[in-house]
Amino acid sequence: MSTGAEVVVHRLLTEGVDVCFANPGTSEMHFVAALDGAPAMRPVLCLFEGVATGAADGFARIAGRPAATLLHLGPGMANGLANLHNARRAFSPVVNIVGDHATYHQPLDAPLESDIDALGRWTHGAVHRPESAAGLDAAVHSAVRSAIEAPGRIATLVLPADYSWGTVPQNPLPDNSLGQTGADSDDAAASPLDVADAAELLRGEADSVVLLLGGAATDVEGLRAAARIGAATGARVLVETFPARLTRGQGVPAIERLGYLAEQATQQLSGATHLVLVGAKSPVSFFAYPGKPSVLVPDGTKVCALAVDDLSGLAGQLGGELPATAQPDQTELPTGPLNPQNLAQVIAALLPENAIISDEANTSGVFLPAATAAAPRHDVLTLTGGAIGQGLPVAVGAAIAAPDRPVIALQSDGSAAYTISALWTMAREQLDITVVILNNHAYAILQLELLRVGTQADGQRSRSLLDLSRPDIDFASIAQGFGVPATRATTAEELADQFRAALAEPGPHLIDAALPGWSPG
Repeated sequence: MSTGAEVVVHRLLTEGVDVCFANPGTSEMHFVAALDGAPAMRPVLCLFEGVATGAADGFARIAGRPAATLLHLGPGMANGLANLHNARRAFSPVVNIVGDHATYHQPLDAPLESDIDALGRWTHGAVHRPESAAGLDAAVHSAVRSAIEAPGRIATLVLPADYSWGTVPQNPLPDNSLGQTGADSDDAAASPLDVADAAELLRGEADSVVLLLGGAATDVEGLRAAARIGAATGARVLVETFPARLTRGQGVPAIERLGYLAEQATQQLSGATHLVLVGAKSPVSFFAYPGKPSVLVPDGTKVCALAVDDLSGLAGQLGGELPATAQPDQTELPTGPLNPQNLAQVIAALLPENAIISDEANTSGVFLPAATAAAPRHDVLTLTGGAIGQGLPVAVGAAIAAPDRPVIALQSDGSAAYTISALWTMAREQLDITVVILNNHAYAILQLELLRVGTQADGQRSRSLLDLSRPDIDFASIAQGFGVPATRATTAEELADQFRAALAEPGPHLIDAALPGWSPG
């Protein structure tokens, strides 16, 4: 006989889930105790639930398999929902374990009582609540399966405290191994295409066909196949605006991403009679704007879907050659006061081979894609769901999934403050992460959006809600307080020296990169 918590931990390991990002409370203490008898499970403490859920997302994007989270009751899950939203949009499998009050305590409406099941359904995922302690093994099995078999749908396992401390037999469920996860388009409005149909379409009217890549299609093989198709037919090829994991750099076709601004995306898609989704969703505007359409697909354009696994076969049937890729730029490192352009040039020039970039640079990162196109090959993890505060937690998960790869977190100042406690986890786990804070003392994206929604806000009161000065945030001091060595760079030369030194030393480092205040002009 084992405690229910021991059964849960054992079943997670049996299913191949061996990392748990945790912020536990009283109702989860038996799960915590069970970890002492399970050395194969790596527990990672996070100081905020949004760090735990974001780290699980980053882990899944790199490892291709789920990690678990451990959250305290409904309020703990509520704190983690924003990054579970991003995980769903990244098609990341996550096994989200949420402790609950003992079953006999729930009807008393204690202060922390809440509707955990409703929070789980909010993630568009499956909620697994066992009816008794004897059902725990089967519930964990079902939760892991649903996370893997329906990528992008977060599996929430509700774990009542009395089930955790009670003794139950372990059920002889089969062992399971986890394969790679990915996603094809789940857009119900898209007409399915097979390879033969797609080839006929592209041979007939390729100049008005756009291929939009997302999900698993943005790895090296998918990008090369799509580039071959474009070269053979003249079809336009784009990558979705915020891919979960995008391979870039030397030897990889630098395919343009669909613009974030609706005006950009509309221009990129203009003239298309067919939009072929390959692992992507049909694009819509991030927000509604007065007098502007929300659907970005041109009127009259037929939306189709091609399976990611068929992309290489289609390229082979069409016979296109792989276009030449960008060559490394041998220019000297830039000099002078830091600005977004020379910051991107420094990062590109010094980026190590096989790096992972967690990119939440937002407005100040506009020059990064062009600058890093010919850098050593690397993976970029982007802000898939638009809920800010993802970059630092995702970097944590990526570093744990790939301890042999350097991780670079390019992080804007406003969104860094949401989950800044991720620095503490980086220090405790001694993760090889170099954080660069792009610090322009503003919510620059909101300054831009203020203009785009067509309203006027020129007064001191409205400007104060978009301004991050008075006082300026001292990220270097904050990092040192969390145990992360930190420096501050005001010039391109200082950034280069500090970035080079951070990459050469093991463990986490932070560079507070001082940028000029942002202006739409």
